[in-house]
Amino acid sequence: MLEGLVQDFQLTLPYFLRRAEQLYGHREIVTRRPDKSFHRHTYADFVSRSKKLAVALGSLGLEPGDRVGTLGWNTYQHLEAYLGVPSSGLVLHTLNPRLHEDDLAYIAGHAEDRVMLVDETLVPVFEKFRERTGVEHAVVVTEGGDVPEGMISYEDLIGSSDEADFEYPDFDENQAAAMCYTSGTTGRPKGALYSHRSTVLHSMMVAMGNTFALSESDCVLPVVPMFHVNAWGLPFASVLVGAKLMMPGPNLDAASLLEDLEQEEVTLTAGVPTVFLAVLQALDAEPERYDLSKLRAMVIGGSAAPKGVIKDYKERHGIEVVHAWGMTEMSPIGTVANLTTEMKKLPEEEQLEYKAKQGYPVPFVEIRARDDERLVPWDGESMGELEVRGPWVASSYYEAPEGDDKFTDDGWFKTGDVVTIDRFGFIKITDRSKDLIKSGGEWISSVELENALMAHPAVSQACVIAIPHEKWDERPLAAIVLREGESATEDELHSHLEVDFARFWLPDAYEFVEAIPMTATGKFQKLKLREQFEGYTSPKS
Repeated sequence: MLEGLVQDFQLTLPYFLRRAEQLYGHREIVTRRPDKSFHRHTYADFVSRSKKLAVALGSLGLEPGDRVGTLGWNTYQHLEAYLGVPSSGLVLHTLNPRLHEDDLAYIAGHAEDRVMLVDETLVPVFEKFRERTGVEHAVVVTEGGDVPEGMISYEDLIGSSDEADFEYPDFDENQAAAMCYTSGTTGRPKGALYSHRSTVLHSMMVAMGNTFALSESDCVLPVVPMFHVNAWGLPFASVLVGAKLMMPGPNLDAASLLEDLEQEEVTLTAGVPTVFLAVLQALDAEPERYDLSKLRAMVIGGSAAPKGVIKDYKERHGIEVVHAWGMTEMSPIGTVANLTTEMKKLPEEEQLEYKAKQGYPVPFVEIRARDDERLVPWDGESMGELEVRGPWVASSYYEAPEGDDKFTDDGWFKTGDVVTIDRFGFIKITDRSKDLIKSGGEWISSVELENALMAHPAVSQACVIAIPHEKWDERPLAAIVLREGESATEDELHSHLEVDFARFWLPDAYEFVEAIPMTATGKFQKLKLREQFEGYTSPKS
């Protein structure tokens, strides 16, 4: 083999710090504090403080490969941990504070976190499970407030270290950099362990023109929390290109987000549908109040955005919604629904159909779908479980051999999502494999019914589950949360659906509820909803 004559350059995260230090020191990082005030500083400040954090963690006796947990919001301090922790040879472990304390205890213990960086607003959460972990040092992220006895002030910690003691390390790109655990909807949460190489490559992909097209001229507002799978890679990618960052802190209400978007002239934001649905409702209520003309894209992922929401943002407010899809096991971005040149020639309604799909695979991610018998064709109709592979896709779970059945013998990850793939390579998630409803031998997609129901003007949320049926085995039940001040009847919702769906797809029953159980990542918790309606039988049995 004739080898290329190129330099051996390791792809590691300390490079991000060095590049930011050299080129982007003037760029701004803004954080909304819990009291709604703003903290502002520069990339130069960020690099200096990240270095100090790296040095300070070493003074606590940590060794390369040790895990540093975080319980934090989207703040400048959390960003310092994003780069400072892995740049010291340690592993950044972001924990979701919305999980149950038992899950948090298990996750922190399983990961063997030695240090926990805790936002001052989340100290009560941490104290509920700390004693069940091996955490040796609790560091409270506060800007001057008192810290509980036995804990360390973050500012005191980094203030005790000298930036000059930091040396840019030279380590293998395959060294572990960060980890994140699944939400544990089936069985115990499982850890995905990312390398420096995988994180660098994922960041480069996120910044690419046919993904999110990030550059130094952008202002990025990551609404998706930084404890959700690397905040979809946006903090890393933004630092790589030198984009201004607007960090919302814990303030994810519509009014605060709209103020942030307008005031800081945000060009790209990203988050889950539930948050941006509230933003849409606020915009509709006062359509002339906010100037969002700088916003070029709103990325929605985590679950599907209803087609009506995508259309309303574009037609009523001139905002482009871009679907993205991924998983914890994928770092997480796998597909993005940017229209191709061929699609842009199609009529508006057909373009909308593609925008409502999850999109085509980003560079270096490969996809295929398999049913019980074969790999399904890319015809937009055949359904199968989506399998993926790529340089930032997990090859196994951290210390969890029980998860080995999620990986094929030839190295693909089985996502559990049932999809169709069309001729453009666009995937459309029809359901989770466990959430498909089989009625009379025919499959019904709960996701498609949910999206259609949430397109009804009176419906805020809709979740569809299977209920037993004597003849058909299973039938759909729709749990409905109405918008405040709105009303709808079963007949009205039935009529709304029958325009687009076969009769056997239509729910046998509609139950109007005050709230639908949600997971800590903002998805419908169908297991709990099934428990809520346990024993419920179809009225049409």
